[in-house]
Amino acid sequence: MVKAITPFSTRAKEGATDAPLGDFVVVDQEITPTADAGFFDKNTGKLEGVLGSDKLFTIDDTHEAVPNGATVLSPQSTPQYIDMTGFSDLFIAIKPTNSGNFAIEAVMGPNDLSFANLSPVNPAYTLKGTLPSDNAMRNLFLDSAEALVTDVWNIFIIAGQLKEQKLLQFKLTNDSGGESDITFAYLRVV
Repeated sequence: MVKAITPFSTRAKEGATDAPLGDFVVVDQEITPTADAGFFDKNTGKLEGVLGSDKLFTIDDTHEAVPNGATVLSPQSTPQYIDMTGFSDLFIAIKPTNSGNFAIEAVMGPNDLSFANLSPVNPAYTLKGTLPSDNAMRNLFLDSAEALVTDVWNIFIIAGQLKEQKLLQFKLTNDSGGESDITFAYLRVV
């Protein structure tokens, strides 16, 4: 408990006086620890837990022998999309077996799945939107020529641009000059 001075009494508030009174009021000072474990969904009555960042990368199946100039979509297997609901940032990693340029583009996921409750969607279409810094509709993520190194994970962070995207895939184009196996991985960050 701490005592704090009250600068004005009720009488001062009414305009009878404007001088501080010098009396003290006891103020409770205690720290109450709390933990946010989620909330109960009002529609289902079920507890919705608080999301945490992914601890490990989700590694997609390898696209084998992708010819120069060919395009593949990742992730391609279980699930064949990335759900960014509740996540703001995304790490992606690409491991090719041939060095050179690769185009990397964020696109809408498969049309056999819905975006929230909307179906069908325009699959493999470049994601467009606005960001807080501008009002113009533009591509959310498109890198037309990223030089990747052979047989190592080339890791990139995409901060904020794909936040809350529900049905996300990446279109990867092999422009390395030769055939390449391509492995893709991702890690979501709250």
